[in-house]
Amino acid sequence: MDRDRLQSALDAFAPKPPERRVVVRQAIDLADSGRYTADTGHELTISVIEGNLRDAPEESLVDRWNWWIGSLTVAYGGYERFQVRAIDEA
Repeated sequence: MDRDRLQSALDAFAPKPPERRVVVRQAIDLADSGRYTADTGHELTISVIEGNLRDAPEESLVDRWNWWIGSLTVAYGGYERFQVRAIDEA
């Protein structure tokens, strides 16, 4: 997954830079884990991430991300480690 393209795509959600940074990090970790592909049979792409974040309730980027990760946890289990729990404001 291309970090720069993902960052640009997430700009559509008007995040603060620390929010975008942490969601990008979690998305890269999720992609690298192979977990999403194994569970769904589909590659985790920027388009997949964007679509699911657009389906989430209209809140902050982190809230949208956690909503989607929560739905993956309900559906497949084991996605808790990809939730955003803290944001480094530095």
